[in-house]
Amino acid sequence: RPAVQVGDPFAEKVLIECCLELFQGDLVEGIQDLGAAGISCATSELASNGDGGMQVSLDDVLLRDPSLTAEEILMSESQERMMAIVRPEKLEGFLAVTSKWDVETSVLGEVTDTGRLIITWRGETIVDVDPRTVAVDGPVYNRPIAYPSWIDGVQADSAAALARPADGTELREQVLRLLGSANLGDTSVITSQYDKYVMGNTALSYPDDAGMVRVDESSGLGFAVATDANGRYCYLDPYQGAQLALAEAYRNVATTGAKPAAVSDCLNFGSPENPEVMWQFSKAVEGLADGCLELGIPVTGGNVSFYNQTGDVPIHPTPVVAVLGTIDDVARRVPSGWQDPGDNLYLLGTTALELDGSAWAGVIHDHLGGRPPAVDLAREKELGELLAAGAHEGLFNAAHDLSDGGLATALAEGVLRFGVGARAWLDDLIARDGVDAATALFSESTGRVLVAVPREEDVKFTRLCEGRGYPVLRIGVTDSEPTLEVQGQFSLSVDELRGAHTSALARF
Repeated sequence: RPAVQVGDPFAEKVLIECCLELFQGDLVEGIQDLGAAGISCATSELASNGDGGMQVSLDDVLLRDPSLTAEEILMSESQERMMAIVRPEKLEGFLAVTSKWDVETSVLGEVTDTGRLIITWRGETIVDVDPRTVAVDGPVYNRPIAYPSWIDGVQADSAAALARPADGTELREQVLRLLGSANLGDTSVITSQYDKYVMGNTALSYPDDAGMVRVDESSGLGFAVATDANGRYCYLDPYQGAQLALAEAYRNVATTGAKPAAVSDCLNFGSPENPEVMWQFSKAVEGLADGCLELGIPVTGGNVSFYNQTGDVPIHPTPVVAVLGTIDDVARRVPSGWQDPGDNLYLLGTTALELDGSAWAGVIHDHLGGRPPAVDLAREKELGELLAAGAHEGLFNAAHDLSDGGLATALAEGVLRFGVGARAWLDDLIARDGVDAATALFSESTGRVLVAVPREEDVKFTRLCEGRGYPVLRIGVTDSEPTLEVQGQFSLSVDELRGAHTSALARF
């Protein structure tokens, strides 16, 4: 059998439903999933969170392989497992629920008043510690950290000097190349592998900005979740790159009408024995921590993956950030694409010359250098509140964040979502923000969202933006013609857009 954990999505779903029923019946005093370090972590953390100790027998652990040693049982990270603290008088009810859901269960021990975590195996005491020394006061690595010798040269190599498209024909060709690139192309060949509509509670899914699931059929209460990462930005500046990943995930949840509430992360880096990688890691963690404090949302969990490299060459530092938000009623959800012609298209936020680390620089010029876009987290929070308010009032038929590929990609994806066309113009944007056509289309400035507003809601929407002091500009309309037209520049049919988009992963 493989040493790497093997996940079982169906078993996970059953376990979740079982736990929800246990919570509803007030049958547990405490509970923790068995993730990193398995039983050793769950027992020490549960015991340290209380006032007493714990006595546990590994002989009672359900094993798939009876040849496992005590060390392997303690540290195994087998999936779909939970450890619960249950009062003796509630044990019968607890076991009745786990039996109902066909979740295998065993009683491993009991809570004690000794203040010690004691674990036995085959009649021998193998652990006898104060649980707080394991869960809270454990040793901390103080690995050497060194500022990368190469980073100043990379940051000095800005994309601002790269050749821009000379005319609309070249702009058109570059939009298609971006849509057909591996990072921006259609990934439905992957996302369609699992039934995302099982149980009938999925409200939004790929290719919308975030997934959304209804959790209460009577009220419509639901949650939205989005995950984002950008290794290019983190390579240029890991502190700012981590905050950009956080901002994008936050924004993607907000575009659906949900209110961001919590963060999780998956931090992926090269070898921590390399002082320059440790510098990247420390800066990314600092950036993420500072960003969450500014946005006022907690990190509920996460994990770290080191030694991701080929030979001595590490991957780009890649902190993956997940943001979860809640929505009172999924009926107010906002998709990422428009379904009706005649809506006005508005761009929230401003555009700057921010092409460093962009998809355009990478795909068109094979360039990675400069400094990533500036991120204003206070502004992102204001934007999120504006989007939540607008969604609650029913002002949006669609909302799509601007990130990888900029406005060009957002327009194309908005058209592709339901096959409804759009006519856009750049003159007002170019005049207001002082950028050229290519920058208007490909810049990856943050704090921007493209929204489709029904004509009858125009006044309400613009007053909402003015009242909150958020910059907004009308840049187009949705159209019955199945094309994306950027006036004075180019036109692309839905078939051309879809052909480029779906070809991205075909070659793999």
